[in-house]
Amino acid sequence: MNYNLAKDVIQLLEQFDSENTNSQYNPDIEGFKIWIQHHQNKKAPVQKNIVWEGKENGRTPESVISTLLVHMNRYAKTYSKSAIAGSEFSTQEEFIYLINLKSFGEMSKTELIKKNIQDKPVGNLIITRLIKNEWVKQADSKTDKRTKIIAITQKGLDALEKQMANIRNATKIVCGNLTEDEKYTLIELLNKLDHFHNPIFGRNIESANLIDTVFREHSFNDN
Repeated sequence: MNYNLAKDVIQLLEQFDSENTNSQYNPDIEGFKIWIQHHQNKKAPVQKNIVWEGKENGRTPESVISTLLVHMNRYAKTYSKSAIAGSEFSTQEEFIYLINLKSFGEMSKTELIKKNIQDKPVGNLIITRLIKNEWVKQADSKTDKRTKIIAITQKGLDALEKQMANIRNATKIVCGNLTEDEKYTLIELLNKLDHFHNPIFGRNIESANLIDTVFREHSFNDN
């Protein structure tokens, strides 16, 4: 056994654990590998010659990123709306809920709503519509009668299948002219952001206290 290598790996694991206090990375081998990759990327020269609108007037990278994410969300919604045009679906959220149930299997009502990053009242309305259309079924949990388990039905699978070609085309259009390497890089970056924001969202912090709470608990100086 190469004991020097093992020692180096243990030291890296200790550094990973000490730097991951905010759970920015998953505490598993996948999170560890992503952390190593990010450390390697930090050693590469930063592309500070990138130009964006308003940069000369002091517009920050954070402002540009936030705006572009909003734009991308709106573009994606436009294509999703086209994908379900003329179908039985009323909103894109309905087929997204069905896709999650098809991909991950039955889950509690709360889990399904959280997976789609929505508030409980909005999520309940969507699930109610899906039940009314007989696309999903609801049952009591076998372990907790207070919990409702949601599962996709055959009718839901059939409704989803009718639109899957359009849905797949919509997702391809959203990715636009990105190369395969760029797609994987974007997935990595978006996953990193998702791992940061998802636990915060799950705490249901009051809007009036949200920004102050997050700034108090996290450091953004080194990002």
